[in-house]
Amino acid sequence: MKRLVIAGIAAAGLSLLFVTAALAAYSLFGNSTVVSPGAGGSPNAVQVTGDPAGSGIEFDVPAGTTFAMLDVLSTDYKFMSGNCQAGSPRFQVEVQNPTTMAVRNIFVYIGAPPNYKCCPTPDYVNTGNRREDTDLIDASQVGGLFYQPVAAAQAGPIGTYRVLSVALVVDPTYGQVLRFDNANIDGTVYTFDHPSDKDQCKDGGWQNLTRTDGTRFRNQGDCVSYFNTGR
Repeated sequence: MKRLVIAGIAAAGLSLLFVTAALAAYSLFGNSTVVSPGAGGSPNAVQVTGDPAGSGIEFDVPAGTTFAMLDVLSTDYKFMSGNCQAGSPRFQVEVQNPTTMAVRNIFVYIGAPPNYKCCPTPDYVNTGNRREDTDLIDASQVGGLFYQPVAAAQAGPIGTYRVLSVALVVDPTYGQVLRFDNANIDGTVYTFDHPSDKDQCKDGGWQNLTRTDGTRFRNQGDCVSYFNTGR
C-alpha cells in the first residue's frame, strides 16, 4: 500500500523559486537540487531525495484551473537510489473543494499499474500522460476511491475542485533518490535548463541553456549575467 506522508508542501519549506512565463513557476522544497546532466544529455534535471523529510518540486497552475481541466501530467524520471517497491514517488495534486473550501490532495503514482511497484531504472523513463481516462488515481483524500479511473473522478464532484498546485514528491524513509526532467504540467514543459552554476555558461555551454521562460542567451556573458541577476 502506498504511504501518503507529505500532506502539505508549505510545511516542508520552499527552498528555491524560478519564475517562468507569466503564470508558470516552480519551486524546490526539502533536499531537491538542480543537477547536471538531465535526460537525453540535456544540461539539467532536478534531483529529489526522500530522506530525511521528503522532497519535491511544486508547480504553480493558472488560477481557476479545475481538476477536470487538468489534462496532462507527465515527466521523465530516473532512479538514482531505491525503487518503487515501497513509498510513493508521485504527482501530488493539491485541490480545494469549492463548497467546503477544504484543501486535500489527489495522488497520481509513478510506475506501472495496477500496483505501481515497477519503476524501470537506471535510465530515464517517461511516465506518459497520467491523466488519460483509464489511468488510476488515488482520490481517497477527497472522498473518492483509492484507485479510481481519471474519467470517473472528472465526471463527479471532484472534477469541479480547484487545483491549487501540482508537485512531484518523494517520501522519506524509503531511501529513494530520483531525477526528474521535462515535467509536463498541463501543457507547460519544465526542462530545468537554466544555468544552475555560472561555469555551465563557459566553453560554449551557454548555447545549450535557456532562461526559465525558454528564451536563449546571446552569448556567454549574457548567460553569466542571467545566473547572477536572474535577468
